[in-house]
Amino acid sequence: MLFQLQNSPSTPILLNRVISAIMTLLPAPRQPSNIDKTIHVPAYRTSPGDLVDLAIESSILRIVKRSIVGGDDPFFVADLGQIVRQHRRWIQNMPGIRPFYAVKCNCDPTFLKVLADLGTGFDCASIEEMRAVLNLGVDPARILFANPCKAPAAVAFAREVGVLRTTFDNIDELDTIKAHMPEAQLLLRIYANDEGAFICLGEKFGAHLDTTEELLSRAWELGLNVVGVSFHVGTGATNPASFCNAIKDARSVFLQAERLGFHPRILDIGGGFQDDCFESMAPLIRDSIRSEFPANTTIIAEPGRFYARSVYTLVCRVISRRRQLGSAAASGIPDMLYQNDGVYGNFLNVIMEKEIMVPHLLRSKKSKAAILPKHRAAEVNEKGNEATSPSTAHRYSIWGPTCDSTDCVVREVSLDSEVKVGDWFKYKNMGAYTSTTATQFNGFSSACDVIYVNSEALPDI
Repeated sequence: MLFQLQNSPSTPILLNRVISAIMTLLPAPRQPSNIDKTIHVPAYRTSPGDLVDLAIESSILRIVKRSIVGGDDPFFVADLGQIVRQHRRWIQNMPGIRPFYAVKCNCDPTFLKVLADLGTGFDCASIEEMRAVLNLGVDPARILFANPCKAPAAVAFAREVGVLRTTFDNIDELDTIKAHMPEAQLLLRIYANDEGAFICLGEKFGAHLDTTEELLSRAWELGLNVVGVSFHVGTGATNPASFCNAIKDARSVFLQAERLGFHPRILDIGGGFQDDCFESMAPLIRDSIRSEFPANTTIIAEPGRFYARSVYTLVCRVISRRRQLGSAAASGIPDMLYQNDGVYGNFLNVIMEKEIMVPHLLRSKKSKAAILPKHRAAEVNEKGNEATSPSTAHRYSIWGPTCDSTDCVVREVSLDSEVKVGDWFKYKNMGAYTSTTATQFNGFSSACDVIYVNSEALPDI
């Protein structure tokens, strides 16, 4: 659905009514839907966050209207305009470094299509990831098969569909490539590591410098073509020195390859880029590349969470509440809230990356799910509905729906309103390693509908 409204004093009211009316007519699918449900309002003078909140409000109103009991599936709201803004940040801060988006981070086809239209490349690690990108009509030359240790069937598939650029870091992989894709364009992945990263990858992948010459020699003996070097300092990197050190190591491997007769021309600096330190790290990375490599070197990267994380907002419903009684209440143990998503669903990062989740309570009227705008909350309190003093803190722990005690999303949070069954939480920045890592544990479906909004027209970048 595409909406395009002209500016006028009544535009906010009109937009809300239009969205609410249309959303009410939409079915509530139990499985993820990639139908184009995009609310596109480039002329509407509001912040992207307000547009996301309008979509959340309309979706919850639809859920409540359709069923008094039910509507217990979480859902995402994705702002496609945020992809455009992140891409603009990338090209402004990393000029000349082409992004190959890491599909494993979030493989939503609508999200991938926007990236494809923006002209990015794609870092794929499996047959299914390659299929997902190719199904969008992307040229195979825009895909890097960036998995150093691949099954023979995967190598054969890549050759069949024309994805010839891939990575390696061991002798046996070279033998597999020789047997199934001898015309491959190879990048030697070398060891790199940021000790402060959320997840360090060096333990699993990357050839140490004392092995690279032997690997290059074996590639030469097999008649394979090494076209460059790649590395990845780790997911969620924080130290620019890790990039700079890896870039220096990559230059040494370039020289080794040239001495053997190869003509390397591609440097892949991997991923690990984060929102909060991107602008501060980018100049140091650029300067390091400029000092180590000639200007005609092709530089690429594999950002994932940088593009995906801030695009998606997750909305969860409180399905049960356990108020502390007796000695637990006397000792001040927080009351317990149970929501319809947890660490076995879209919150695996709580375990894997020790991420601290920040729930935003969507205020409700008389414990029903009709969300009130923030500026109406005070009025509701004055009328006696959900009357709670803002200074009164309500302490909670928040848990997922499974029967596993590991399934804790938030250990403790203080809110200025009481939370009841049927209320809703909003979690921002939920686009990275959420839907792609969700499971079916305990019989709880990981399927989430996605409502798409677009706060910015797609420009020619």
